[in-house]
Amino acid sequence: MESSQKIIAVAPMMDWTDRHCRSFHRMLSKKSHLYTEMINTGAIIYGDVHRHLDFDSSEHYVVIQLGGSDPTDLALAAKKAQDWGYDQIDLNCGCPSERVQKGSFGACLMSEPSLVADCVKAMKDAVSIPVSVKHRLGLDDMDPRMDKDYQFVLDFMAGVAEAGASQLTIHARNAVLKGLSPKENRTVPPLRYDIAKRLRQDLQKHFPLAKVLLNGGLDQNQLIANHWQDFDGLMIGRAAYHTPAMMLGWDRMLESAGLEFGYFLNDQTWLDIQSRIIEYVQAWLTHCQKNGEPFYIAAITRHILGLAHGLGGSRLWRQRLSDHRILSSIKTHQDIENFFTTASRELRIFSDEQDESRLSPLDES
Repeated sequence: MESSQKIIAVAPMMDWTDRHCRSFHRMLSKKSHLYTEMINTGAIIYGDVHRHLDFDSSEHYVVIQLGGSDPTDLALAAKKAQDWGYDQIDLNCGCPSERVQKGSFGACLMSEPSLVADCVKAMKDAVSIPVSVKHRLGLDDMDPRMDKDYQFVLDFMAGVAEAGASQLTIHARNAVLKGLSPKENRTVPPLRYDIAKRLRQDLQKHFPLAKVLLNGGLDQNQLIANHWQDFDGLMIGRAAYHTPAMMLGWDRMLESAGLEFGYFLNDQTWLDIQSRIIEYVQAWLTHCQKNGEPFYIAAITRHILGLAHGLGGSRLWRQRLSDHRILSSIKTHQDIENFFTTASRELRIFSDEQDESRLSPLDES
């Protein structure tokens, strides 16, 4: 990717952006950046490295997000991730959950900017790929509209940029470490896009090559386009997961400098995506059989339930993709094809006999 290009990224999301989710998202957008779930450094250094680091080659550009606060451990994990083929290392300084705080990483790291800088430097010294940081606009009752609190965040960003971070992603809300759940932390603290924009401008006066991405509340392509000129990229979280069809407009948005962002999920587009899904699931079945691993198709179908959002018949389609009685009976490549083509007959996007005949040449059993 050219350094001057804008970035559209799917945010790292715990329990969601695993390898199957990312592979599905890549079917919808070829040019977006995809992030792993946050992975604790200990899991990489001491755990099942294949389970945590394996990914499909189609996922590139793929970023691994690390959770940790020990510079040595982060350097070791970053080096292993680079050796595994990841394109970028991201440090989590934005997650507010108590579980993460107990591990002394996530958003609570913002209160230790010198430590974060040491962590970034250690990773940068260990790898040749880009290192980035995702963080919040502030902590607890800080008010970034006030000079002191604004300067705190700007100093934090400048410190990690000076340490070698080439990209910073601002979740444009405070992280409230006590009193709010992770879910509430995504909605209760107010979004302050104007402050994030100003931070980018002030940071780049001193670090002109540092990219600054905006994250938080970007649930429609129109909103992404609205902020196109104010940031070096945009990061989308739960909207990309729950309504993934929005990603169909991202590549054109990148090609048109944010001027074109619409998409149309018609019958042919659906069939093209479905064909890729079937091919991917069949390849995963072959992988599991070859390596003696259990095959759980639900591990894949759970990530694609939002694809039919807004389409007639989507509720029945989702029900079929979530029916564990049906899912447990799928054992062969033909079963996989039959399953998806039959499920799609529930959708009213296919409104005539010709469309239905294109779904599958097979009789429904």
